[in-house]
Amino acid sequence: MSSAAPIQTTRNRLLAALPPPDLAAVLPKMRRVQLTVRDSLIVPEKPIEAVYFVESGWVSLVSTLEDGAQAEVGLVGREGMVGAPLIVGVESAFEEAFVQADGCGLQIQTRAFNELLQQTPALQTLLYRYSEAMRSQTTQTAACNGRHPLEQRLARWLLMAHDRADGDELPVTQEFLGLMLCVYRPTITVAAGILQRAGIIRYSRGHVEVLDRAALEATSCDCYGTVKRRFDHLLGG
Repeated sequence: MSSAAPIQTTRNRLLAALPPPDLAAVLPKMRRVQLTVRDSLIVPEKPIEAVYFVESGWVSLVSTLEDGAQAEVGLVGREGMVGAPLIVGVESAFEEAFVQADGCGLQIQTRAFNELLQQTPALQTLLYRYSEAMRSQTTQTAACNGRHPLEQRLARWLLMAHDRADGDELPVTQEFLGLMLCVYRPTITVAAGILQRAGIIRYSRGHVEVLDRAALEATSCDCYGTVKRRFDHLLGG
């Protein structure tokens, strides 16, 4: 479902960082659409049909191995956009992008997006910096998944989701958490139980509620802070 009303404001932080005249020129070319959990926005190695500037909810970037196993390599919320390969002139993506938490976003078709990049130097410069920020996130995610204990990685992922949520309750299942962290579901139950007994989260079927943000940050590995500082440096805090 999409909205036909003229777009005048946005909660997307990338777009909101544009100079007001550029933002006023960009927004009318977009339409607001609902993002529904499990919707596939981009299919690997297929032409990218549209770009999405997320306003609420979040989108997972997922890599699929030859045996069908999947792992999350990136997370996009209102700080970013889906369709980043187009920024550097690549017409397809290597990973799938699917909605993991319901929300909404501003959609623009690929041809119109490419025209905007040519017409709006401020947008192009901003998105170059965003592309580098996302490269940092995916690189750090790979290092984190390979080296750090599950409890720390779970805390890091929950912090990233909490940053992109509108409250303390996160709609996430064991299946999704297992995919995000490259582990089996029973292992997630054990790690989440540790955080719950410590009073950091409340974990129930399909939901995680963050009870103590400071303790969650203390439990996480330093990968969360490293990536956040990189985003802040490139795009502003």
